[in-house]
Amino acid sequence: MYIVDSETPDDKIGKLNEAVGKLIEKEGGTIVRMDDIGRKRMAYPIQKKTEGYYVLFEIEGSGQEIAELERRMRVNDMIIRYITVRVDEERDAAARKREKRERRAEKRASFRSAPEAASAPSEARVDN
Repeated sequence: MYIVDSETPDDKIGKLNEAVGKLIEKEGGTIVRMDDIGRKRMAYPIQKKTEGYYVLFEIEGSGQEIAELERRMRVNDMIIRYITVRVDEERDAAARKREKRERRAEKRASFRSAPEAASAPSEARVDN
């Protein structure tokens, strides 16, 4: 994710996003998702600015493209902040938690359906 100076024209931001995408692909990475979040108020002023243009790239790669991308972001005057976060480990942990939660829900559903099945025949006798 990076934050571009809010005074930057939209066409320059578009060109910057294209350049970042091309750089990632040139270095051997793939873009999973690109979110152009837009202008937002920042939590605190950065370089006496209170608003920035947010862009999020989610990429897959070896790490070589990350190093080159960070190097270029560091020297780009339009970008006032950037951050790179490794999310593959968090995704794996979230997937394991989701699977565990689903297994528990299936167990609970089977316990709930078992008493209902047992009570259903007794209700049928009452109706006769």
